[in-house]
Amino acid sequence: MNYISQYLREAGEILRGLDQKMIHRTLDLLLQVRDGGGRIFFLGVGGGAGHASHAVNDFRKIAGIEAYAPTDNVSELTARINDDGWDTCYRNWLQGSRLSGRDMVFVFSVGGGDAERNVSPNLVRALQHAMEVGAKICAVVGRDGGFAARVADACVLVPVVNPQTITPHTESFQALVWHLLVSHPRLKAAEMKWESIPEQQPCVVVGNPGK
Repeated sequence: MNYISQYLREAGEILRGLDQKMIHRTLDLLLQVRDGGGRIFFLGVGGGAGHASHAVNDFRKIAGIEAYAPTDNVSELTARINDDGWDTCYRNWLQGSRLSGRDMVFVFSVGGGDAERNVSPNLVRALQHAMEVGAKICAVVGRDGGFAARVADACVLVPVVNPQTITPHTESFQALVWHLLVSHPRLKAAEMKWESIPEQQPCVVVGNPGK
């Protein structure tokens, strides 16, 4: 089997293996945050940071939930990294944002953070702060042994079907899960652009197109 066929076969296995009950649980928590006037703070590193920025746009515009990501303000983030350190940069940003029990911290991460092995310690410290203030925690991760999976109120685990492709599959399905959530009829508050535009009728050529 060539790599393309194998990768797509693995994606199909993952899709069938996603825990729909946990996705429903995440949806319920998101609704609680919106109904309670809370905010979502999306956290990620690397590809997860890109997801965080994209998700902020979608949840603000489509779901009508106030949302932010520390990685969207490179000046503040790099200042905190430079002055405070990498491991506390997200925690201190959340503290400066006055994270509270009405809010949610939503993590996109492959491993979910591991302080003992010094893997994404900034996520670990941020989640510890979220626990201290009583904020809700949701995550989409690719490993069940990380800190995010252990402490989250709802964690969607992307099943591992091939140890060699954990990262690309996890990051691919993170986008699928949040797009599923933000477009869910219970959460969607505004129509998306292309869904609101009537389908264009086929162009009918009248006369001789050669003239």
